[in-house]
Amino acid sequence: MNDKLLQRLDDIGNYLVNREDVLGLLGLGSVGVELSRLDQYSDLDFFLIVKKGSKSTYLDSLFWLSDVHPLVYSFRNTVDGYKILFADGIYGEFAVFEENEMKNISFSEGRWIFKKSDCTIKNVQSGPFKPLVSNHTDVAVNELLTNLLVGLQRFRRGERLAAQRLIEVHALNQLISILPSIYVEKNIVADKFNFERRIEFRFPAFAKKIPLFVQGIENIPASAQHLLDFVMAHFDVNKAMADEIRKYAAF
Repeated sequence: MNDKLLQRLDDIGNYLVNREDVLGLLGLGSVGVELSRLDQYSDLDFFLIVKKGSKSTYLDSLFWLSDVHPLVYSFRNTVDGYKILFADGIYGEFAVFEENEMKNISFSEGRWIFKKSDCTIKNVQSGPFKPLVSNHTDVAVNELLTNLLVGLQRFRRGERLAAQRLIEVHALNQLISILPSIYVEKNIVADKFNFERRIEFRFPAFAKKIPLFVQGIENIPASAQHLLDFVMAHFDVNKAMADEIRKYAAF
């Protein structure tokens, strides 16, 4: 059990419960009804439910989180939510919905941290988030970073296959998608349905580095470290997030 994680979610709930435009806070995953899965590598996953017209208040500013504990990283990965890192290393993902939006959202059963009497939501079930239309390079870099962090946490938990998929597949795919912003692409026809195709011919300098990023299920931390080093050599990366990734890659 990760008491620190549950306490953080309770603290967020205590901060929000008296705000008039907030209707409820719903814990999901291992901080939801699946508490038996909670361990030292778990993260926060929650929905904040607010009244109509209040959504932007909680998306345009994350005061309601930083007032509870300082944030050192935030990345708006969907139109509805963020991925975040608190100064003490707690990582989380959340979305904010107005009550009327919930009828179109499907997701696994959650656990109410609090739910006000005027909140009419009864059954909530989970579906895909709408992607945020934004700068692709920025989105890809931040998705890559969060893939590395969560992947390494899963590796340390013992979920090696899930970690390998997140780091050596998903994170690497994010990097491949932004290679044209790093290298001049060779005049080779790309496969618009599979960007990995012919990567060795289109980006030969990068191709030489691929073995560093795909070292296999027994060497996932090394793959993650090399991916992080490469990204930091080419893009501005949040230092706190990089330090947290290195921490899990090192032990």
